[in-house]
Amino acid sequence: MKSPPGLQPLIDDGIVDQVVRQLKSGKEASVYIVACGGRIRCAKVYKDAERRSFHKLAEYREGRKARGSRDARAMGKRSRHGRKLQETEWKNAEVEALYRLAGAGVRVPEPQGVYDGVLLMELVVDARGNPAPRLSEVAPTPAQARAWHAFMIGQIVRMLCAGLIHGDLSEYNVLIAADGPVIIDLPQAVNAAGNQNAMRMLERDVDNMRAAFARAAPELLQTGYAGEIRALYEAGELKPDSPLTGRFEHDPAPADVGAVLAQIEAARREAAARQRGREAADSARFSEDGVS
Repeated sequence: MKSPPGLQPLIDDGIVDQVVRQLKSGKEASVYIVACGGRIRCAKVYKDAERRSFHKLAEYREGRKARGSRDARAMGKRSRHGRKLQETEWKNAEVEALYRLAGAGVRVPEPQGVYDGVLLMELVVDARGNPAPRLSEVAPTPAQARAWHAFMIGQIVRMLCAGLIHGDLSEYNVLIAADGPVIIDLPQAVNAAGNQNAMRMLERDVDNMRAAFARAAPELLQTGYAGEIRALYEAGELKPDSPLTGRFEHDPAPADVGAVLAQIEAARREAAARQRGREAADSARFSEDGVS
């Protein structure tokens, strides 16, 4: 096929040998199957800010790396410089999330680097070697639905323990590969410690997975993983392998607001310190890998 303009610099530099075909075109990016040195990969070409339609962007950006006041004002005013900064931030957010989550054992497409703003990553395939379908395109058996739901709940927990929440998780950004579900589309990934909307988004992600798999296994509608995960996280007791029951009851007793706020502030400071350490480690790894 004719090479898209966004991929031409990678072809000119010999990073991509051939564009096989377009895999999908979404609101935020177009994805292509490409050949790179004898291997088949995915290339994600992001659309510019004027063509994207992702809503409530500010809600997702809260808690990300702070910028200087000049850059922050430019982004707020949507000046040309501000749009360019926002575009860079949007792309980098997915790259950073993929590397962090892959390192934490979350099943995401393996990132292969970023070149001229194009993200190269693993092509996720099904048992026949074809591009994996989305969960929305699959009709699992009840047993598969229960197993995949359990796996996805574990992945959400593992993501949270790595400091991130997908923020827009649904049946449309989960692929069903030969080895099970794979989480995709992470440019809006939320900082769990620094975003005041984080727990609400966590609950929505969990509830979306429950609704998707409950079509094949209706008993999943009776589970309450969101509240259980949130309670363990806010108590500082959540671990990637924490056993979960799927049962959660809200405490009807009035809360000690002062004690709760003090605990939340202490947890926030501890989480922020961990976040800074992870970001420093991520930045060092990106530099070593040549990721820009």
